[in-house]
Amino acid sequence: MAVDLGAGCGFQSIPLAKSGFGVTAIDIDSRLLDELGRHSDGLPITSVQGNLVDFTEHLDSRPELVVCMTDTLLHLESTAMVEALFRDAFTSLEKSGRFVITFRDLSFELSELDRFIPVKEDDSSIFTCFLEYEENTVKVHDLVYRNENGEWKLRKSFYRKLRLSKEWMEQHLTNAGFADILASVENGLVTIIATK
Repeated sequence: MAVDLGAGCGFQSIPLAKSGFGVTAIDIDSRLLDELGRHSDGLPITSVQGNLVDFTEHLDSRPELVVCMTDTLLHLESTAMVEALFRDAFTSLEKSGRFVITFRDLSFELSELDRFIPVKEDDSSIFTCFLEYEENTVKVHDLVYRNENGEWKLRKSFYRKLRLSKEWMEQHLTNAGFADILASVENGLVTIIATK
């Protein structure tokens, strides 16, 4: 059994199910879970709409694998919530089970124009992010121009991500009880595999 925390539309859940896992896919966004359902016909995936920090409430057995990918951890409200999630992952996993996470290390500050990040551009939209660094978080500003009937319209929003380093993650996974922790970094993306 595998648990996909912040499953979204199934980028991890579907491959895990195809490789033989029964998957519990947890996400707070019902629209993304609906999309997952449309693409997972016949696969052993149980979708749960809820907060990923409460994932243990939805388990009926110990998982072999828990995954939390693509910056999902950084969207939690505090480091205390991340630490609690690490403890719950360790406690819930079967013996020798694995907890796999990926995230962008935002502990290093970009400066000046490097804080503007082009995300997407085509004939109908231009999407740019601007990063504003705070002590413990990064304020991510989304600027999206959409071409609507020949007129470009701007939509603005922002959210915060935690600034957690690879070293912080490794230390707090160790504190949670994980003894075997492997970490790698590629193009700024950190992948950690922690084994119980």
